[in-house]
This record gives sequence, structure tokens and C-alpha cells, in this order.
Amino acid sequence: MSRLLLVSNRLPVTVKADKDGVSVVRSAGGLATGLRGPHERSGGVWIGWPGDVSRLTQAQRASVEAQLAEQRCVPLYLSAGEVGRYYEGYSNRVLWPLCHYLIERIPRQDRDWEVYRKVNERFADLVVRHYQPGDTIWVHDYQLMLVPALLRARLPQARIGYFHHIPFPSSEIFRTLPRRAELVRGLLGADLIGFHTHTYVRHFANSLMKLLGLETVLDQVAYGGRQVRLGDFPMGIDAQAFENLANDPGVLEDVRVHRERSTGQRLLMGVDRLDYTKGIPQRLLAVQRLLEREPSWRGRLRFVQVAVPSRTAVEDYATYRDKVDELVGRINGLYGSVHNVPVHYLYRSFNERQLTALYRAADVMLVTPIRDGMNLVAKEFCAARPDEDGVLVLSEFAGSADEMGDAVMVNPYDVEGMADALQAALEMSEEERRTRMRNLRARVKECDVHWWVRSFLDTLEAVPTPPAHVEPAQAEAALVRMRAAPNLLLLLDYDGTLVPFAARPELAAPDEELRELLRRLTTRPNTRVHIVSGRPTETLDAWLGGLQVGMHAEHGLWSRPTPGESWKALEGVSTEWKPLVRPVLEAFAARVPGSLVEEKSASLAWHYRQVDRVLGARQARELRLHLGEVFAHGPLEVLAGDMVVEVRARGVNKGRVVGRVTEGMAPGTLVVAIGDDRTDEDLFAALPEDGLAIHAGHKETRAGYRVSGPAEVRKLLSALLEG
Repeated sequence: MSRLLLVSNRLPVTVKADKDGVSVVRSAGGLATGLRGPHERSGGVWIGWPGDVSRLTQAQRASVEAQLAEQRCVPLYLSAGEVGRYYEGYSNRVLWPLCHYLIERIPRQDRDWEVYRKVNERFADLVVRHYQPGDTIWVHDYQLMLVPALLRARLPQARIGYFHHIPFPSSEIFRTLPRRAELVRGLLGADLIGFHTHTYVRHFANSLMKLLGLETVLDQVAYGGRQVRLGDFPMGIDAQAFENLANDPGVLEDVRVHRERSTGQRLLMGVDRLDYTKGIPQRLLAVQRLLEREPSWRGRLRFVQVAVPSRTAVEDYATYRDKVDELVGRINGLYGSVHNVPVHYLYRSFNERQLTALYRAADVMLVTPIRDGMNLVAKEFCAARPDEDGVLVLSEFAGSADEMGDAVMVNPYDVEGMADALQAALEMSEEERRTRMRNLRARVKECDVHWWVRSFLDTLEAVPTPPAHVEPAQAEAALVRMRAAPNLLLLLDYDGTLVPFAARPELAAPDEELRELLRRLTTRPNTRVHIVSGRPTETLDAWLGGLQVGMHAEHGLWSRPTPGESWKALEGVSTEWKPLVRPVLEAFAARVPGSLVEEKSASLAWHYRQVDRVLGARQARELRLHLGEVFAHGPLEVLAGDMVVEVRARGVNKGRVVGRVTEGMAPGTLVVAIGDDRTDEDLFAALPEDGLAIHAGHKETRAGYRVSGPAEVRKLLSALLEG
């Protein structure tokens, strides 16, 4: 097992200072529990904020650092200003409500972005200082969304995973954020990006398509010369630990006391952080509605709501607490008596033993967030019920709902429906309760937190490490070779390489700057220039005919190596298939507004650059599959380009050009090819062994060098002229 380098906003410890000194105590949370074993076995380190230690003396600080080092934890200290703006500010006033679909809570201006970015850089710098070749890096959660890309830039060969512990919202919600593109690019630095559910994976993939035009094929997306894998890994709990606690004699005594105090009543439970995503007001209203419409339950219900204090420095949380307090008071005022109130509201923290006793004593557990990444309370309740009794009422908007189909599902926005579900749970037969709970417990025990860690790390370990030769910086090395070559042969793609892609094919005519650059290249001593394009001969003639460049049209079907010569076509290329394919492409163009069909002498292309990206990608995938099935063994091949699906005669590709233009070339000639898409990979593959291939863009490539796009290609060629 490789050494594991864990990165999270908080270290898995609590720093406690008292009159006897200062101590560092391991946290008991799910993440800390699940990762403790791999962390220790691999001899790795855990990097994160240790909490506020500003009041500690210098000696106490030294003691904390020594104890952290023993536990292989590396602290990153944050100032009060950084905590206020990076953590309470951008992380919890912007990203948290955004990911939970509460965009009305987001400040109008993201004044804290720069601090968020700088703290993410500090985390990345600290990781780099502790990284050793071969380490596996695992970054956790929304506070550190920029860290994977920052690490990729500093450690291009590292194996990097990222897990998003909260919901990832639909692309329509996510795209309301001003810094949306920077955040998804930050995540794309990882080799594996994990989410709790397939829905969140799909939302993220749609955001990639909408924001960056990146298509996810199966569970992978090509970016930066790498294949980034996306996956759903529903997080579990330490189920066995909760079951053991539930059978502990001390806990069982607490269970007996809880039930004794609820004699003649049914015990309902809610356990949540006091967070506006947890749906506590809606839950209270459902209890109120049941008591209102079913008087027989008055005096027979005891609802214990545990509300753990959370983010007390954030104003929205204080307002939310006031709202909950008001609702509790109103319900108890309406339906309480001198001797009993229906709602017992506990605003404080409970340890695992206390919670387990409450879980095991409860008749019904209410887990009804309006949105939740997973919600482990639902799983803890089931693990703590070895008696196979109790009913789980679960929000369909919790990530755990995907796994826990035997819970009573509710829509937390439907108060009347929740009251119905609560009544059904209270009146459920023992046989049904036990059947449901057995099924829930089987899932929770099988897919526990240790399974979650193994499944993520095994998937990450299986991702191939990125090849060393694809980094953009290596274009500088390419320039050195080009300048040193006694003779130079340049094979240049056009669209996406020399000019940016245009909405319609005819709008990509060369500007004067490009024409002048090509003219100067043709006058450079011992340099020949060829344009190898998918464009038809007529277009290349019209756009570049006045330049002293060789031209090759329709991916090498037509060639005119020397200016002034006539165009010559490859022999034996059939076009008899075109009448069969044309109606298929035209049918897709008719049903997808904004798309169009382009016909060339030996190929047909369906363009969808002006189509909604998600719709276009789906239709393109469907078209490729259809054509592949119908014409799998025919004399043609189907290629996926940049917002285009092209059908061409089999055997026609840009690689055929290389043999023609290199015949009789002078000894010592360096053949250089620059291109941006799948068709240019054929060109790269056909280069002489000492040839030089440069990919323009961020797709996976066999090229040894890379630039970012047309602007960088022109910059590279201009630098060649200056050398």
C-alpha cells in the first residue's frame, strides 16, 4: 500500500487545554474512524487545521505540535481573519448554501474569494512539502476545491483523489456562482473525483459540459492530457462500533430509563446539527399538524429533538436558531400540559454513547433534511438497532435515500405528507417494522465506512498515473529543438490549432495576423510549411491560396504539396456510402435546432457547436452509436471531433500526408506536426521516429508536447521566427 497523504479542512483531533496542561484527542467522527486504519498502516500524514490554538502559550503550542507529530498529523494554522473569510465566509456563506440549493442565502458579492483561494494555496504548498514520490493524496470536501489543480501544477505525476462530502447541485444552480469555472477546474486536477450518489456525479458532469464543453464518456472525462474518473461512493459508518455500543450494559440501562420516562408515549427522535439544511422547522410543523388533526395522539407523543450547535458565528445560523426556538415554544404552548410537553428540545452536543441510547430507545427516527449529501444519522440509527425494531422516516433529498429504500420516504417540503408518513410509522405493524429494519441494517453493515474507504482508494490506485510527457511547459523544449534543426518541415492543422473554433464552419477565415505569420514562416530559411486540414479544397484555396504553403484537404484525401500545382486525390476512395449516411445526419440536424450537416467530396459531418452543450453531447453520442451499429463493417469510419461527428471513407486520414511530403526531404530535417483533435493523432502517429508532435488543447494525446490552444500555437510559431 502506498503512503497515504490525507488533506482536510480540519485535522481528526480535538485540542483540549485545562489546568493540567494541553492534550490532543482523536475525533470519533466517521471520516476520522474510516481513515484511521489506512493512515496508520501506510505511515502517511494528515494535513489540516487543528482548530483555534491562538490562546495557547508557546510551551502549550510546542506540546500540541509534538503530540500531533506522534499521530502523524501536520497542522496548518489559520489566523482569525482566515477562519472568518475562508471558512465561515466563502466556504460556509457561499459554497454550503449553493450546494444545498439555497442560493437566496448567498451574499451578492463574493468578497471572500481571494482569501479562499490563498488558503487553498497554503494547503497545497504544505502538501508539497510533505509529499514523497509514490504517495497517494486524498483531498476532502468543499473547503478545498482548488487544491487538486494546485497540486497537479506542482506535482504533475502525483496520484490525487478528491471526495465531495456534500451535495453537488444541478448545473443550473451551480452556474449561478461567479467563480464556477475556477472551482470545477480545481477539481479536475484530481485523478478521481468522488461523490456520495450517482445523481451528484451526473450534476457535476453536466456542469463540466455546460461550463467547459467537456463530455463525460461513461465515468471519465479527458482534461489536461489525462483521463479524470468520476464515481459515486456512498459513505458509510462504523456500523459494528454502533452495534457494540447498542449492546453495552451501560447504554442498555440508559435505554431503559428513556423508555421508562416515556411510559404510555411513543418516542420520536431527531438528531441534527442546528443547520438550515436539516429541515427541523418542517419536521416540527409535521409533528404539530399530526397533533392538530389527530387529537388521539396528544399526550401520547414525546418528540426529542437534539440540535447540536453549529457555526454559531454565522448570522444565518443564529436567525435559524431563533426560528426553531419559536416553533418549539408554539407547539408546546398549544399541546403541552403542566406535566408533559410534546417537544423536548435539547440544544447541545451528545457523545456517541448518549446518542446510541437515544437511537435504541426511539420508536421512530425522523431524518428529514431539505438537502443532504449523505446523512449518516440515518445509518447510525439502523446500526444501533440490533433488536431489529424502530422505523426510519427519511427525506428523499438525503443522499442516503438512494441506499435505504426500506425507510419511510418523505418530501420535507410537504408538511401534510410528512404528517401522513409519521402517522403510518407510528401505526406500522411489528412484522413490517422488523422486515424493513433487517433490510436497512444489512445494507448499513455491508457498506460501512471501511468499505467506503477501500472502494475509493482501490479505484484511485487503479487509475493510471499521468504520463510525464504531456505537460504544457514542455513546449519550450520543443521550441529549442525546432530552432536547432538545420531543416524544418511544419505540418499544421487549421481549425482549433491556428484559429479558434467558430460557431459555423464558414466563420473561421484567417485574420491578417495569421496570414502574416504564415507568410513569414514560408520565408524562414530551410523551412517548409504545409496546412493539413479537414476543410474542402475550395475553402483552403479561397483562404490560403495566395501563400507559399503546401495544402492537404479533407484530412489528406486531396493534396497540393507545391503551390501552383493541381489538387490530387487518393486513389480507390469510395463515396458510394454517402446516400445511405446523408439522410441519417440530416434527420439529426432536423431534430436538433442549431446543428447542421456539412458535405465534402469523401466525407459528411454533423456539426453541433451552436447546440446546447448537454443536448448536443447526448445527440452526438446517440448518432455515433447508431452509425457504428449500422455501418460497423462498411467502407467508412465515424470520428468524434470538437462539436462534430464526421463520417469519412475508411483509410483516409492525415497520416497519409506524411509519406507524401517527406519523400526526398533533406537529411537532418525535423518534421513537426501541430494539431488539436482526434484526426491529428493519425498525423502524429505517422511522423518519423525523431519527429516532433505538439497537441494544441487539453485532450488525451500521443503527442510529446502540448500548448493550450490557438493563441499559444501562434506564440510558439512567432518565437520560432525570433530565434
